Amino acid sequence: MSHPSRPPNRADVFRSLYESSYGDLLRFVQRRTESTNAEDVVAEAFLVVWRRFAEAPASEDDARAWLFGITRNLLLNARRGEQRRQSLGIRLADVSPDLSSASHADLVGSRIDLSRAWALLSEVHQETLGLAVFENMAAPQAAKVLGISPVAFRWRLTRARRALRLLFDHLPDHAAGVLAASPEKASTR
Repeated sequence: MSHPSRPPNRADVFRSLYESSYGDLLRFVQRRTESTNAEDVVAEAFLVVWRRFAEAPASEDDARAWLFGITRNLLLNARRGEQRRQSLGIRLADVSPDLSSASHADLVGSRIDLSRAWALLSEVHQETLGLAVFENMAAPQAAKVLGISPVAFRWRLTRARRALRLLFDHLPDHAAGVLAASPEKASTR
């Protein structure tokens, strides 16, 4: 038997916020990102709210604004992550010889070749290069992420760079057909 004076529990308050905000929050996200990702972003936002529920404002309006702020931050983080992934092509292309005198078509071709080479890398090499390039982590921090020693990370990074360079430099012109026919990723140890 419930008592009318009993304060609502955490699950009830969360459920109320979820039910009153889900539709509006979904539309908010759909206006700012691809609709295929919108439900995932909203789900992640509610997960953050559940984890940080002790920080939620007491009033329903303030809690709703807090929820929208969390969602906005998730969208901004996703956008920054995508920009980091796209910048890898630019950073790696910068090491190509004498790009300043190359034509626009050559630059586009180099970037396409780099994308193909990246796609052929093993997941281990992609992860290693990603931590060093996208996340700009030094070897000790990246090693902690991977659960290995800094020396092992440096070796892994050297092998990953070598593998990417070899793939980039020796990728045949018909690599697109090879990629479509063989989705296996190259691995050099």
